[in-house]
Amino acid sequence: MSYQVKEISTKPFDGQKPGTSGLRKRVKVFQQEHYTENFVQAIFDSIKAEGATLVIGGDGRYFSPETVQTILKIGSANGVKKLIIGKDSILSTPAASNVIRKYKADGGILLTASHNPGGPNNDFGIKYNVSNGGPAPENVTNKIYEITKTIQRYKVIEADPVDLSVIGKARYGPTEVQIIDSVADYVELLQDIFDFQLIKDFLQNNAASFRILFDGLHGVTGPYARAILVDTLGLPEASIQNCVALPDFGGGHPDPNLTYAHSLVEVVEAKNIQFGAASDGDGDRNMIYGKGAFVTPSDSVAIIADWAHVIPYFKKGGVKGLARSMPTSKAIDLVAQKKGLEYFEVPTGKSMPLNKGWKFFGNLMDAGRLSICGEESFGTGSDHIREKDGIWAIMAWLNIIAAANKESPNELIGIKELLKKHYAVYGRSFFSRYDYEEVSSEGANKLVALLDGAITLSSLANKTYKSKSTNQDFTIASVTNFSYTDPIDGSVSKNQGQVVLFDDGSRVVFRLSGTGSAGATVRLYVERYVGPEAGEKVLAGDTAEGLKGLIEVALEISNLKEFLGRDEPTVIT
Repeated sequence: MSYQVKEISTKPFDGQKPGTSGLRKRVKVFQQEHYTENFVQAIFDSIKAEGATLVIGGDGRYFSPETVQTILKIGSANGVKKLIIGKDSILSTPAASNVIRKYKADGGILLTASHNPGGPNNDFGIKYNVSNGGPAPENVTNKIYEITKTIQRYKVIEADPVDLSVIGKARYGPTEVQIIDSVADYVELLQDIFDFQLIKDFLQNNAASFRILFDGLHGVTGPYARAILVDTLGLPEASIQNCVALPDFGGGHPDPNLTYAHSLVEVVEAKNIQFGAASDGDGDRNMIYGKGAFVTPSDSVAIIADWAHVIPYFKKGGVKGLARSMPTSKAIDLVAQKKGLEYFEVPTGKSMPLNKGWKFFGNLMDAGRLSICGEESFGTGSDHIREKDGIWAIMAWLNIIAAANKESPNELIGIKELLKKHYAVYGRSFFSRYDYEEVSSEGANKLVALLDGAITLSSLANKTYKSKSTNQDFTIASVTNFSYTDPIDGSVSKNQGQVVLFDDGSRVVFRLSGTGSAGATVRLYVERYVGPEAGEKVLAGDTAEGLKGLIEVALEISNLKEFLGRDEPTVIT
């Protein structure tokens, strides 16, 4: 049967430049006539679409089902052989990466704006992943962008919409369409990685003294958490909350941190729950939080790396190397040094648009030099896929806790105890991030210019600043702009963030970011290391108290409040 390919005339839209996190704009921007079609056609023009197999899915946010049908029309007209689509257009980002790799697809189109709010007045995004399951590298995203600047037409085939709610095979024009269970392949993957029986035995034997609560924040991971925690591990329904995926994420901000995951924090504290966890809109971020015990992402990845030997996946394949993004604390470096492992510090992104560091992790993984990695923005992962993976990190913690308790039958080991043991061996990197969201771009650029000027003129070198509230002195050793040369492909990434290093090893990092669809975001990262010799009381101290003096000095050096017109950050993590 022949199908008529129609060519629709169009004109370019400004600003369709994707980073490795894709193209993110407000829903209303994508809803403009031809806007989404232009970008989808640009993707197909930038790859070898003829005969390709592609995976389609996303975080289920508003405007996703309509966009899948658009991809069907355009993909079919461009000769795509097969589209593998998550049921109801849903696949978490890590699950999509797994499906691309498992079915040896040529790539995938993910409909996600990650942790950003959803709904008709909020964000939407389209992201292209390549055949290794990871985000498209710059040479691909640049090619897509160049095509969007000159596009004159897009191609479509008109056929009846595919029912995305029915698992099975269908056809759209000449293209084979396979609707798959969004959850099954991913659960199978995790069962091959972790010791589910060990975890299940521990949870059942300690049902009264070790309770779990997972908060899906109405994002994509709700169905995955239910399948794993309730259906597979046999936990009660009360172990999960906000696990119905909604197009607007229930009106919330699906970002797993202490500010936006307050629905988890409040219940954990009120009900004395020993292990709480949350994930974000598309499932690639995570937060670990127990009663009175918040785990920073920097500490989380370090502890997973330290305990990797109890996880079957790493027992079998070993740990090849460790890595972190530049602003992430150096806690994982200390683990690598103690274990004699290679370790890397990679960029977390460019200033505008965001170009996430996961592509750098992916290069190292594909070269066999990296097994476990993380970034302070609540992203943790390993070489099992090529995206960060929220549920994976949560299961890693449960596997570690189950193994630690098997080694210590007379003392219940929970989050607090694991943190205490870790600090006693490695010391503690007190760490916090201040986000100033949707600030004036002009003010943000002035702040960056001030720091760049200090780098050029060395005007801050050896200057000492005193904290007024703590009376601590901090002497600047250097101010630099972080750059990275990829050891695999030789690419150089410059201007990755201004780093102020003090002579006691403390540091503050300033980054201008652009993950949202409006305004600029300035991030301030603050890190102060205290060695194990300081003793348990000091190491267990409050983070805000431990960093108070350094934060005051960081704000003074940068004139941040003056430039941004903000007395307080939007989010503190």
